[in-house]
Parts: sequence; structure tokens; C-alpha cells
Amino acid sequence: MQKPKKKLRLANLVQAAVLGVLIVLHWSFVPFTTDGTGAPATKKLLFAPTPIGSIEYHAIAWSLSKMAVYDSLHLEEQGLSRSVFQMALRGMEKLKRTGLIRDNILSIADFSKPSSEKRLFVIDLNNYQMLFHSLVAHGNRSGKESAHVFSNKPRSNASSLGFYVTGETYRGTNGYSLKLQGMEKGINDAAFRRAIVVHGADYVSESWINSQGYIGRSQGCPAVPNEISRPLIDEIKEGTVLFIYHPTSAYISRSKLVR
Repeated sequence: MQKPKKKLRLANLVQAAVLGVLIVLHWSFVPFTTDGTGAPATKKLLFAPTPIGSIEYHAIAWSLSKMAVYDSLHLEEQGLSRSVFQMALRGMEKLKRTGLIRDNILSIADFSKPSSEKRLFVIDLNNYQMLFHSLVAHGNRSGKESAHVFSNKPRSNASSLGFYVTGETYRGTNGYSLKLQGMEKGINDAAFRRAIVVHGADYVSESWINSQGYIGRSQGCPAVPNEISRPLIDEIKEGTVLFIYHPTSAYISRSKLVR
């Protein structure tokens, strides 16, 4: 019973050590000069990171600090792969630079998994908590049991992959719902015009799985179970990141946020 705890401590130590090395390397070539009196003057950089290098340094440091959440919550055991979590953090960090998001909540819908599995993960990165682990629907033109076709076109009734930022709530034909803004041009940026939103649906349920082997499908929205829709929406509304993932090369090769 002690092995998981030992692995977690070891992972955290390794991450802390790598972060420490980055910090040391960042400052190790920045000596002080003096003004002739022996008093420190301005720093004269013999070596300094370029602006891009500095951004990359901070990105690595931020991502490393958040990777500890993965091990702490045992997300692999709950079905979320490390590579998908890292990909989500990479895109989230880039969106963080825009100042448009709250960087404490990350939602991941892993559409590499069939809809009969709980493939939506809503994670509090600051407090190390899994807020929701739930079923989530894909579009009816994306596939039946699993999603494998994706589109950004209006009236396609298919899901769109990539990164979204949550917006305001409203009450529509599907009840209490949450607007989404697609952040990837040509991949999901038509989401707002397509009315792709988070909402509750009775077809996202264990009873549907028991009757037909998979949940119902939406018109492209990441619909969630009715019983958790309101608290989930209230948790992620107004500026959090939702990442809808599938390992299709058509997305991976085009997205600037996952690279």
C-alpha cells in the first residue's frame, strides 16, 4: 500500500529538482557589475534568454508545477493519460498568456474513449481536486459509440476538437446552458455561431448505456448528465479552459496550441 505514495513523492521530488535546475540556469550567467566604487550597479548580462526563451522557461515552470496534480489525483488510474493531460496544459499555458482565462480550472473531454465511459474530467489545478468525472456526449454525425469524425461547419451536427474558453450562462431550449468560444481558427472557431454549448441532457445517462451500450448524441454540443449540469456549469463558467481531445492527425498537425 505504500508504493503509490512513494512513487508520488519521487515524482514530486523529480519535478521540483528539474524546476530548480531551470531557475539556476536562468540566473547563473547574470553577474553584477559595479560603478567603480564597489557598489553594485545595473546587471550586465553576459548571457540572457531571448524573449521567446523567457516565455518558454516560464511555460515549462508552470507546466511542471501543474503536472504534480496528475500524480496526486492518480488521473492515470481514472482513465486520463499523462500525454493528454500534458497536451491540455500546453494549450492552457499558451491561452494563459492572452489574459483571457482563469488558470485554476481545466476541463478535458477525451473523445478517444467511447461514450459509455466517463471521459470528461473537470480538475481544480490549484486545490488538487477532481471536481467532476462524468459522461459527456459527442455529435451525432461524429460517430455512434465513439467519435471519429469532426467538423467546424455549421449544421454539420459533428463535434469540433480543440481548446475552448467558457463564457456566460443562459437559459435556452436545453435549459441552463453555457456558451463556448472556440479558440482555434479553422478547427473550432465557428462554435459560437453553431451554438455549441455545454448543457444537460437526459440521453447522457447510465440508463441509456444499459439499454443500447452507449449514450445518446447531441448536435455537436458536449452535453452532460442533467443531474450535474447546473453545478458543473457554475464551476467552469466565465473564463475556464475546455479541451476536447482526439488523437486524429488532422487535428494534431493543424493545432498551434498543442505544439
